[in-house]
Formats: sequence, structure tokens, C-alpha cells
Amino acid sequence: MKYSQHFLIDERVANRQIEYANLNENDVVLEIGAGNGILTKRIAKIAKVIAIEIDRKFIEKLKKIRNVEVIHGDALKIDFNELEFNKVISNLPYHISSPITFKLLQKKFDLGILMYQKEFAERLVAKPGSKEYSRLSVMVYYKADCEILEYVPKKAFYPVPKVDSCIVKIIPIGKRFDVNEKIFEKVVKILFSHRRKKIKNALKLHGIDKEVPYGDRRVEEIEPEKIVEICKALEENL
Repeated sequence: MKYSQHFLIDERVANRQIEYANLNENDVVLEIGAGNGILTKRIAKIAKVIAIEIDRKFIEKLKKIRNVEVIHGDALKIDFNELEFNKVISNLPYHISSPITFKLLQKKFDLGILMYQKEFAERLVAKPGSKEYSRLSVMVYYKADCEILEYVPKKAFYPVPKVDSCIVKIIPIGKRFDVNEKIFEKVVKILFSHRRKKIKNALKLHGIDKEVPYGDRRVEEIEPEKIVEICKALEENL
């Protein structure tokens, strides 16, 4: 299917998404992938909506909804810094979940209520020691607080997808740690590329032979705060 579209059809779920966002008339809400407007119509009754939709066939329908500014385009190519919004409510196209999340987290806003594929959502909130704990978990934790609000069964969508979904609350916090961001990104990428290896051995595979804190541990076992300590020990080497 073009654009990997699966549309929410359960209106009770849509109503709860709006409730979670605690909207008022002063809010401006970004919606990514507005589709047939199940969320758009509900948001627009309370607050202004900036609705981004890539599929031309929905544009005219969305434009007929009062209190909505429609942008026909690819959300990954649109400069969010040119848009003024303070909340985000979206049933995200799942194939762009990761890049769109990090793009959003470069922008300051109050609150996001976002629908993700279940496996992706569980990785977003995963803690050390779980099989879901990943590079994604650490990099999102660096920039935001995340919480799964509810699980949504696949039958709430049409066409029915192969996976269940989750509604996730995201609150951007800027940057959680005082660390060089490029070094942090690089170290996290290296370590999770070899998540079962000891940290010192994973670093050696990338030409970094220096004693670091927690070198005999595996990255899948340690908190992001400890990865920051490793980064600070490597600042002169990276």
C-alpha cells in the first residue's frame, strides 16, 4: 500500500488521544499524517491544527475542516522550525517513526501524544537489562521523558496491520546530560552495535584502546548516565 497507510477507525481511541493531550483553545497542535481526519476533526473543535499530509487524495477533505492549516508534503522534508506549535498529536506513519521522532525532539514543544507500533514504543521506554533496551532507548531518554499510556489492538485500524500499537506520551526536556552530543551519539552507536560484548572490547573494535569506566560490563546492562561517564573518559580520543 502506498505510504504504508493504516487508518485509525476506533473513535474511542481517538477520543482518548485528545483527552491525554489536555487541550485548550490556546494550543496549536501539529498532526503528522492527518489522513482521513479522525484526529484532525476532534482536535480542531478545541485548538488550532497544523495538519501535514503527504497523500494528495486527503488534502481537499482536510481543508474543509475549520480551524485547520493543511500542509501537503513530506513531514521529513518540512522545516519544523518554521512552524509554531506547542503540542503534537499524531498517528504516525510507522515506517518513519524513528526519523520523525528525532526530528521532533530537535524542536521545543510541551507535549506529544503519538501512536507507534508496539515494538517501537517498548524500545522507546525500555530500561537496562531488558531485551528491548537499545540505542533508540538511550538517545530518546537523552532528550525526552516517555511513557506508554495504553496498548491499542490492531483491529482498531483499517486495513488491519500485522502489529498492535501503543499511545505514547513524550515530553521534550532539551538535553538530560551535560555531554558532547556528537561523542555521545558515536559512543552509543558503537556500543549498541556490539551490545553483547564487553564495553572495552566493543571500543577496541573501533580503534579505541583506552581504559574507561564500566569497561568489563555490557552496554545492554548499564544506564545512560553511565554511558555519559564513558563518553567523558573518551573526549580526547574521539
